[in-house]
Amino acid sequence: MNFKTLKKHCLSFPFVTEEVRWRQDHCFLVLKKPFCLTDSDTYASTSFKVLESEFDEMINREGIIPAPYMDREHWVLVLDFAWLSDAEWEHFIQQSYELVKSTEPENIP
Repeated sequence: MNFKTLKKHCLSFPFVTEEVRWRQDHCFLVLKKPFCLTDSDTYASTSFKVLESEFDEMINREGIIPAPYMDREHWVLVLDFAWLSDAEWEHFIQQSYELVKSTEPENIP
């Protein structure tokens, strides 16, 4: 996985937009709510939401830490694309999208 592939994957979901926020974070949003953030300076570190039940396991993996300011919402920060397989990236990004989208069910068909 790399930024170009990640971007294509994120934009394949319905209702997704992208923008740069906080001067350097490339954000992928569903209904204006972020589900994936990538540092635009390096395009290496990426944050996303995980299930509460997966959070502790994820942050105990090498190369993955609690996402700053977002950890209480069960977001993780993967320090480099190499720390997850392509299949894991696809799974966790889609899962993050679904978790964030589910917070606004009345707005999405």
